[in-house]
Amino acid sequence: MSVTERKSRQRAEREARIIAAARVIAEREGWDAVTVRRLADEIEYSQPVLYSHFENRDAIVAAVAVEGFQEITVALQQAARGSTGQNALENVAMAYLGFALRHPALYEAMFILPTDLRFAEAETRPELRAAFDALASVVAPFCVDVEVMTETFWAALHGLAELERSGRIRPTARAERIMVVVRALLVSRDNPLESRS
Repeated sequence: MSVTERKSRQRAEREARIIAAARVIAEREGWDAVTVRRLADEIEYSQPVLYSHFENRDAIVAAVAVEGFQEITVALQQAARGSTGQNALENVAMAYLGFALRHPALYEAMFILPTDLRFAEAETRPELRAAFDALASVVAPFCVDVEVMTETFWAALHGLAELERSGRIRPTARAERIMVVVRALLVSRDNPLESRS
């Protein structure tokens, strides 16, 4: 292994340690506890070393979010595997909510905290696009405009996740709420917006 390859590998390992430490602290104590100083102490590197990897805390949050999108993509794809139609929609919706509730700090990094991650643009990162595509794959059979319907499905799931995470709606009615969202998609297939004048 060349010196350059070794340094590159060490750099990637340090970045992975920083991201892992940020996730652990955030899940345990919340994102307010995640500071560059705290991370430096946690992984036993100086603050300048952290700044050589990430410009600021927001960049660390973004790196955590990217990992989250990779993970939610896998969860959604696994939920869709082996099912079709309405069952696929239900399974993916339940997997989405389950992910959000099992990983509150990670979900917050992905969707709540400010980052420079861009959605629905030419420069959208492939990890974000893959998560969107995992949702779109189960929505597509039910609509003409897949992007609009997927965005709406996603927005409904996100709203439900946030309301349940904050204790504002009953967790015991999760399955019933998912069925309402799924039925709305099924109705939209039979009454597409494109046919309305």
